[in-house]
Amino acid sequence: MNTDGFSFELQATRGKARAGILHTPRGDILTPVFMPVGTLGSVKTMSPDELRAEPIDAKIILGNTYHLYLRPGMDVIADHGGLHGFANWDRPMLTDSGGFQVFSLSGSNKIDEDGVTFQSHIDGSKHRLTPEVSMEIQGILGAEIAMVFDQCPAADAAKPAQDAAMRRTTAWAKRCARVERPAGQSLFGIVQGGLDVESRLRHMDELVEIGFDGYALGGLSVGEPPPEMYRILDAVADKMPDSTPRYLMGVGTPTDLYRGTSAGIDMFDCVMPTRNARFGTLFTSEGKLHIKNARFRRDTGPLDPACPCYTCQTFTRSYLRHLFKCGELLFARLATIHNLSYYARLMRSMRNAILEGRDLPEIPDANS
Repeated sequence: MNTDGFSFELQATRGKARAGILHTPRGDILTPVFMPVGTLGSVKTMSPDELRAEPIDAKIILGNTYHLYLRPGMDVIADHGGLHGFANWDRPMLTDSGGFQVFSLSGSNKIDEDGVTFQSHIDGSKHRLTPEVSMEIQGILGAEIAMVFDQCPAADAAKPAQDAAMRRTTAWAKRCARVERPAGQSLFGIVQGGLDVESRLRHMDELVEIGFDGYALGGLSVGEPPPEMYRILDAVADKMPDSTPRYLMGVGTPTDLYRGTSAGIDMFDCVMPTRNARFGTLFTSEGKLHIKNARFRRDTGPLDPACPCYTCQTFTRSYLRHLFKCGELLFARLATIHNLSYYARLMRSMRNAILEGRDLPEIPDANS
């Protein structure tokens, strides 16, 4: 598969770690990259201008097929010419296929060889999602990167369940690849296989035979111990094709990003920096900080002395704790600005190390 306007340029390596440029019709993405999650067409508490500004400077964000299909609906998004117009975002986007949400959010799904019948988590209404429907929705959303519709089992699911999920994901990936997409929209395959290296490599070979613009590892960070995920990454990531981007879905902590990048992953996404921010957990150059702690009540220092973000340059830990304890909405915004800035700076520091031939910077243990 070779989508017009979409390509991956490998610039440098350091061990298994890679630095590159992902070229898309709406702009270049420097890798390794962390992609903020905008499930409903919005990165929570953040405006597009804040996401585009330094030090976050997000080159790509995510939207979700399942959630946007249910609300506001494809007719509304189509009225805006797609998700970019709806959300006023002029840089690249990636849309998840909805597979993970269909299998994780409702207990009343019926899976068959053709697709999934599921019940809305909003109003209980029933819906049908197939590979073709997922691609049709993602076509209307219009992201630069679409994902194949896959079945995502638990990482520790029994082998028969893993084998069935791989078989369905391969069959569905073939059907997704046959659907005509909007000009400039690339398509990534998703590798399943749980915690078995042989299964992962076998499934990856099946998807590479079909041919996609990029490849993702799915079904990780879904409850398994981190060392098990790292074992799979170390054994599988660098076996993914060199000439296409490698994406680790739904991961994770700063340590996860370090381990993934070290293993050869180029792209990451996770709700962790935004969700943790809203609940008062901040990532800093000195480790994780829980702002509700009483020791910050009269702390007049910045949240992170090494951080250039608006929050750290403007407000004290004491003030941020006050906002959090009072339930002020401003806290969620300021904390999210900081956490996304930390993640962006972390990825840039790893990219620069690879380009300069240095070892990747270590992550404080408390940020694990």
